[in-house]
Amino acid sequence: MAKVRLRPIISKINLPTVLKTAILPGDSAERLFVATQVGIIYYIGNGVIETFLDIRPRIILLGTSSGGYDERGLLGLAFHPDFNYNGLFYLHYTVAGTQGPGALPVPFKPNPCDPGTLNLKWINRENQYDHIDTVEEWIYQSNGQPQKRRTLLTLRRPFLNHNGVNSLNFSPETGKLVLTTGDGGSGYDPFNSSQNDMEIAGKIIEIDVAKDTIDNPPVVTRFDELPVPIQETLTVIAKGVRNIPGISFQRFYNQYIKYVGIVGQDLVESIFSFDHYKPVPVTQLIQDSSMNFEPDQEGFINFGWRGWEGAFPTLIITSCSTNPNLDEKTIAYYDEAVKTSVLRLPPLTSYYHQDPRPDKFGGTALTGVQPYMGHEIPDLTGSIVFTDLARNEDSPPPTRGGLAYTRVRTDCKLNDFSVIEIDYNFGTQSAYFVSLGTNLDQTRLYLGVYGSMNVTDFNQGTVFEIVP
Repeated sequence: MAKVRLRPIISKINLPTVLKTAILPGDSAERLFVATQVGIIYYIGNGVIETFLDIRPRIILLGTSSGGYDERGLLGLAFHPDFNYNGLFYLHYTVAGTQGPGALPVPFKPNPCDPGTLNLKWINRENQYDHIDTVEEWIYQSNGQPQKRRTLLTLRRPFLNHNGVNSLNFSPETGKLVLTTGDGGSGYDPFNSSQNDMEIAGKIIEIDVAKDTIDNPPVVTRFDELPVPIQETLTVIAKGVRNIPGISFQRFYNQYIKYVGIVGQDLVESIFSFDHYKPVPVTQLIQDSSMNFEPDQEGFINFGWRGWEGAFPTLIITSCSTNPNLDEKTIAYYDEAVKTSVLRLPPLTSYYHQDPRPDKFGGTALTGVQPYMGHEIPDLTGSIVFTDLARNEDSPPPTRGGLAYTRVRTDCKLNDFSVIEIDYNFGTQSAYFVSLGTNLDQTRLYLGVYGSMNVTDFNQGTVFEIVP
C-alpha cells in the first residue's frame, strides 16, 4: 500500500473540473490551471493565483433543476500543443439559456419483461432535450485577454448527466483534439446512443483543429446532421462509453498507452487501456450507415456499454422482498451483451461499489485516471493512479473520496488495484474527490476535492498536490 500526503495549493474555490499545466505565451514557467464547473479558470505560479478566464455568463444556471447536484457547466479545457507560441486553447461547456425539459421522465430503468423499455427512441429532439453543449477554440492574446475564435461543435444533450468531465485533451500521437463524451445521461443509456454509430454521444472523437471549418455549426446530436466540412475534421476512436473523466496518454518507448476510465452504473468502475487503434473517419461511418453496411471496425475500440458494465453484463439490481439482505441481479440487455461480448475491449482493472476485501474500498464514481512517471513517490512510479468520488463504506459521515493505483500487466490480463493511504486531516467536512490532474511530463499529481455534492454550495473546493 502506497502512502502519500496532500499539500494544499488553492482553496475556497468552486468545484474544480479540470487540473492541468501549461506555459503561457511569452513565459517559460509551467503553471497549474484549474477550471471550475461554474466557469472560472485560474492559473497558479510562484504561489500567486490569477484569473485566466471567467465565462460564468456563458454557462447554464447550474443546480436549479436537480436540487443543487449538476453534471453540466465548464467540463473541458485543453491547451494546443503549441499554446506557448500560438496561444490557442479549447473549452467544452454547457451554454447559458439552453435549459430544456429533458428527453424522458427520469430516472429510467429498463424492464426485460417490457421490450418497449429496451428499444426506446429519442424523438422530437429539437424540443425534448435537457441542454446544449459547445466545443470552442479560444486564443490568449498578447494583451493577456483570451478571446473566442470559433465554435467547433454544438451538441444537444438529452439529459442533465453523463456529459463527460476533463473532456478535452490533445493526443501526443496525432496532434488532434480528443473529445470524450458520455452517453447522454439518465441511467442505462435508454436510447442505446453509445453503440449507435451515428450518435455523437458515448464516443471518443478526434477533431483536427488544423483544418478551417465553418463557424457557428448547427446544433446536432448525430454525425450525419453535421455539414460536410465539419464531418471531414472528425474521426471516431471508440464507442460504448457510459460516462468518462477524460483520456490520458503514457509514453512507453516509441508509442503511447491510452487510458480511459468508464463510470459504472450499479456494480463496478472500470479502467481500460489500449495502444493500437484504428480511428474511423466520420465520413466513412456515415457512408456505411447510409448503405446499411456493418462498418469495418477492426481496431475500432468498443468499451461494451450498454450491454456491458466493465467486465459484467449490465445488470438491474432489485432488492429481494423475502430477504432484504439479498439482491436479485437480472441481466438488463442480454441480447446486446451477447452481441458485443467479442467486440468489446476488456478492462485493465475494475473496482466495485461493494468490496468485502479488507485491503480495498468500495467506490461510487470514477473521477480521474492519470499515469504517474515521477520518482518522488517510488511506489507509484510507472503506475496508473485513479480517484473515486466517495468511498462507499458503512462508516458514518463525513464522506471521503478514494485514491488508488494499478499497473498494466505484461500479459494484458485484468489486474487488481491497490489503495493509496492518505495522510491528511480533512476535519469534519466531507471531502469528495472530484478531479485528478498532472503536469506536462506526468511527474506531479494534482487532486481536486470538494466539500459537497452540490455545485450550489459555493467555494468549498481545494486543489492539492499529492506528495510523498
